[in-house]
Amino acid sequence: MGRVASLGCIVGLLGFEAECEGRTCVHHLRDGQGITDRASDFLTIPVCEAHHDRQPFGVHYQRSFRTRTSMTELDLLAATIRALELRRQAEIGAARRV
Repeated sequence: MGRVASLGCIVGLLGFEAECEGRTCVHHLRDGQGITDRASDFLTIPVCEAHHDRQPFGVHYQRSFRTRTSMTELDLLAATIRALELRRQAEIGAARRV
C-alpha cells in the first residue's frame, strides 16, 4: 500500500488537483463489498483527505463524487494500476541506463 500512497491523489492526477487538500491516504474500494466488509489491499486507490471523505468531493459520497467527476471507484482503480505500471516502467528504464 506504500507504493499506492506514494503516487499522490489519483483524483488530482486525473485533473482535479485544485480540489486536493491534505495528506494522501489509501482508500479500500467499497464497490462490491458488504457493509462490514473491507476490500483486499490490492483494491486500493490513493486519495487526498478532501477526495477521501469530504463532501461533496470525497469518494465516500459516491453519488455527488460521480456527478462531479464522471468516475467510479473502479475507474480510479484502473487509473491507479496504470500509474503504478508507468512508474515501474520508468524505474526499469532508469536502472538500465545506469
